Amino acid sequence: MPILKAGDKAPTFTANNQHGESVSLADFAGKKVILYFYPKDNTPGCTTEACNFRDNYQSLQQEGFEVIGVSTDSEQSHHKFINKFELPFTLLADENHQLVEAYGVWAEKNNYGKKYMGTMRTTFVIDEQGFIAHVIRKVDNQHASDQIRQLFCNIAPWKTS
Repeated sequence: MPILKAGDKAPTFTANNQHGESVSLADFAGKKVILYFYPKDNTPGCTTEACNFRDNYQSLQQEGFEVIGVSTDSEQSHHKFINKFELPFTLLADENHQLVEAYGVWAEKNNYGKKYMGTMRTTFVIDEQGFIAHVIRKVDNQHASDQIRQLFCNIAPWKTS
């Protein structure tokens, strides 16, 4: 599996969103894209992260970003997750693991000694030309939006007094 880094061309993709509509990276040409991978709909950490993006979505859009979430959950699961938490952005269903593998985030995980394959929580910021500008591998669920802003502004607003 690839280990993508800043400066790499972002792997292209086409996947279905929560409505069964086809979405491609090419649809966002000329925009900055926050492509965030998360393990599972309706789990505590993933809900916290999604709600952080929801609460900051309007300001992120004003700053020129589009937000796209990706997990291996189904379209139906995404639809319920979006409705339950009023998420204003697209979630892509990657049930066949094409995106998680292309972006190198499908990996072995360990939980209480039990090993299994799963999605590593990772955020990729893709620039207007389709190149990876930043990769966040240690995502702070409560401050996911601010982590991105920090990369572009060199500030950490949630840590200021």
